[in-house]
Amino acid sequence: MQLLTFTVGDEDYAIESRRVIEVVPLVTARPIPRMPNYVRGVFTHRGKLVPLVDLGWRLADQPLRDRLSTRVIVVEFSAAGDRPELPAIRLGVVAENVVSLCSIPDTDASTPTMPTPVAPYLGRLLRADGRTLQMIAVEHLMPQELLASLVAPPPASPRVHVAS
Repeated sequence: MQLLTFTVGDEDYAIESRRVIEVVPLVTARPIPRMPNYVRGVFTHRGKLVPLVDLGWRLADQPLRDRLSTRVIVVEFSAAGDRPELPAIRLGVVAENVVSLCSIPDTDASTPTMPTPVAPYLGRLLRADGRTLQMIAVEHLMPQELLASLVAPPPASPRVHVAS
């Protein structure tokens, strides 16, 4: 399994690289009133508005500092499960020290996911390169109803009007 690793505070985290579309420099987001503190707002990525989540707020209850190593990881996932007709969702994730890729066997020493209702985005713990990494489940970083309100719905099918 290929992982993109990064830090939040002093802790190491990872996202499966198959979810990563691009890593870009930190961008200024357009704030949206009344959003949770971990939603920085939306930004334009390749012509589309994308929600931006601050992992500092989400994981450590404080905003990340704007450093040279602070980046936006653009991820994509399907919230539709087995419904391929629905579009994939893009999300920007702000993290620090987004600098390394690592590869670990799928069977490497890890703990199983320890589900917690208040943090469904926290996945299993892995050992890689002498570090303990906490996996992030990007599809659970935002509650589905909040994500749905920030992501544009698929375009409606054109209606055909038949004159009688």
